[in-house]
Amino acid sequence: MVAPLWCGLLVAVNVFTLLLYGADKRRAMRKRRRIPEAVLLWAAFLGGSVGALAGMRLFRHKTKHRKFTVAVPLFLLLHVAVWCYSHFSV
Repeated sequence: MVAPLWCGLLVAVNVFTLLLYGADKRRAMRKRRRIPEAVLLWAAFLGGSVGALAGMRLFRHKTKHRKFTVAVPLFLLLHVAVWCYSHFSV
């Protein structure tokens, strides 16, 4: 019962993060006020790492910023490690 809820929440966070990266790219192209980098990174850290990576690739956004190219994959590794620990620990 709990697993589908967590899966749904994780999907929602990743879709939200993907849309956030797309919105920031669109704002950048239109020279409008941007979404702060801290917000993008927090969204990735709080479970949206897959959405962030997808947004970086799909929208070609933040791919030249070292803090994003290093932090977002590390967040994904952290999420995978936490998931593995929670599912396979004794």
